[in-house]
Order: sequence, then structure tokens, then C-alpha cells
Amino acid sequence: MLLTSGILLLTLHMANNQEIATKEITLNMGPQHPSTHGVLHMFLDMKGEKIIKATPDIGYLHRGTEKIAENLLYHQFVPYTDRLEYWSAMGNNLAYVLAVEKLLGIEVTERAKYIRVLVAELSRITGHLTCIGAWALDLGAMTVLLYAFREREMVLDLFEMICGARVTHNYLRIGGVRYDLQPLFKEKCLEFVDLFPKKLDEYEQLLTGNRIWLKRNKGVGVISAEDAISLGLSGPILRSTGVKWDIRKDEPYLIYDRLDFDIPVGENGDCFDRYVLRMQEMRQAARIIKQALEQLPDGKPCIDMPEVVPPPRKNIETNMESLIHHFKLVSHGFKAPKGEVYASIEAPKGELGFYIVSDGSERPFRVKIKAPSFVNLQAIDPMCKDAYLADVVAVVSSLDPVFGEADK
Repeated sequence: MLLTSGILLLTLHMANNQEIATKEITLNMGPQHPSTHGVLHMFLDMKGEKIIKATPDIGYLHRGTEKIAENLLYHQFVPYTDRLEYWSAMGNNLAYVLAVEKLLGIEVTERAKYIRVLVAELSRITGHLTCIGAWALDLGAMTVLLYAFREREMVLDLFEMICGARVTHNYLRIGGVRYDLQPLFKEKCLEFVDLFPKKLDEYEQLLTGNRIWLKRNKGVGVISAEDAISLGLSGPILRSTGVKWDIRKDEPYLIYDRLDFDIPVGENGDCFDRYVLRMQEMRQAARIIKQALEQLPDGKPCIDMPEVVPPPRKNIETNMESLIHHFKLVSHGFKAPKGEVYASIEAPKGELGFYIVSDGSERPFRVKIKAPSFVNLQAIDPMCKDAYLADVVAVVSSLDPVFGEADK
């Protein structure tokens, strides 16, 4: 009887065109919420189910990475870069060593350049696979995560074959790479890039035309090209708005200007475009890897520069002078000329850059990391405005933040 009376009363209100009053509230989302992709806390100012303002609150994972870099020798900081964007650690290694090499005025061997491109693009695939899998899981599609991690394991096997590590690699070094490629690596890597596009087709069958996936992502989290540029966004988020900017093409580094690949762009700047772009970028990464393997030249994996690069391992084990040289270089480092440099790469999440100021000593005077996750989080508020609470999950997943690099 009470339920019937309540329905009747609501009907009378609607008949009299009287709106039911809704009170503005602030909802705390995170920092332990599973769909925030790490320790992200958000203040959601809401009216009913609609978002009025979304304010990200970061810093829960802050560990002073930049200050740590200023208290270490140049080569000692490489392992710390693995812990920034840990889903695709090779790219972090690359951005840092490129900055130090720019400061020293050195250029690595041709073989090292190709190897660096190989591992950077494999790392891009692992990053995007994790993004797509976790995104699908956040919106209720668990199967895609299992498929994505199946292929990710294949890439991690390749990394293990190269350097013995699967997630935090410490593989790239100032002056080249730590180890040359194993003879079996090329064969296994070609097998992977031939198989991978067919696996992407499976993901697309599960998601791209799925009406629930479309409903949750299409037209959700929209941002314009003008707003994206003014916020300094980069990577798939910027390209989803139609801006064709990719550092590999627009400011080429290593050997990207010798390779044939496309830069996919979107039109609507919504979550669905960001999903489609990442899928296409993985296909392009497979193209790049295949070309790099086919063009891989012979030669040394490191430059011959004793004041920067340690002697080969076999020499250390058989020659006392090499052992002493290795000890002095590892324990005392090398001096870099005074000056300042900035070097950046096209990481899976956008522009990852390192700004280094040198005072002429063995340690950097100042290190500043431009982390794409940190910059891209600024877009949460404009993307979530006037959206529903459930849309916040899709928006955060589409930004693909990693708080190792956002908080630093």
C-alpha cells in the first residue's frame, strides 16, 4: 500500500511538471578503487548521477625519483627508469639514455639503434595490450584481459631471451645496449609479429562491434583538439582528436625515418576513438618490428668509448686491466660536460621526455621528467563534465595512466 501511494505521489508530481530536487554531493573515488589503475583519488562533484566537476588527487606513490637521479651517477639511474611506466619499461630506458647521450654528444652504433627500436616497439605492444585488457575488464569483459595477457606473455618471453628480465629490464645503457641479440631471438620475434595481427582480429571480434562496448565508449569522454593542445596532451589521446602528431614522424630519432609505418588518427576525441587508435598502433608496431628485423645490420651493440662504456664481460673475466677499468667506471662514473639537454620519445602513452642540467660532475645537477600519464590526467575534468558516474570508469581507462610515472 505504501509503495502504491509512493508511485501515485510521484506520478502526481510529474503530472504537475514539478521536478524532484537533487542535492549536490561530493563523492570520493579511490585511491583504492580497482578501476583507477593505481592509487588515484578523485573528488567527484555530482548532481544526482551527473558529474559537475572531477578533480584528480595524485601523489600517493611519490618517491622522489627526480631527486634520486640527482644523487646517483648517470649510469646508476637507468634501473630507476624501469619503475616509471612499468608496463612498457624499455621506452623509459630509451628516453633517459638518449638524453644523456645528447648531453655527451655521442651517437650509438647502427646495430644498437635497430635493437633499441625493436625493444621500444615490443614495449609499446605490451603497454597497449595491458591498457586494452584492463579497460575491457573495467567495463565487464574479462575474456579480453585473458587474451591480451596471453600475447603479452609472448613479448615478455622475448625480453627474457634478450636480457634475462621480463618486466623491469635495465637493458639499454648509455652508449648502446647491454647484450647483443641471441641467435634465436630473430626467429621467435618474426613468429610473433606474423601471429600477432590475427590475435588482434580476435580482440576486435569481441569488442569493436559489441553494442555494450560501443554504448559505454562511443561519445563518452569527448575532448576537442583545441582543448587537447592547450592542455599539452600527447600520444593516442591527442591523436584521437584528429591531431596527427607523433614524435617518431615529426621529430624522428634513432632509425624511425627509415621505416614505413602509418600514424592513425581519430575524429571524435572520445573513448572509442582512443580504443581504435591503440589497436591500430599495435598493428603498426608489428610492421615496424618486422622491418627492423629484416634491416638489422651487423656490428657491435655498443660504441667503443672506454670512458663511458664498460669493457665486454669476457674481458673482465680474463684481463686485470679490464676488471680495474670496469670497477672504476661503475663506482666513480664519468663526467658530463656542463650544459642542459632535453630528449623525448613517443612512448605508448605520449611524449616521455627527460630534461637534464649538468654542472660538469659525475652526477646530474637537475633532472626533470615529463611523464605523459601526469600530463594526460589533466583531461579528466573536461572529459567527465556532464557525464554519468559510470562513464568515469571508461574515461580513466581510456587515459591509461600509470602512477609510477604520474607521481614519480
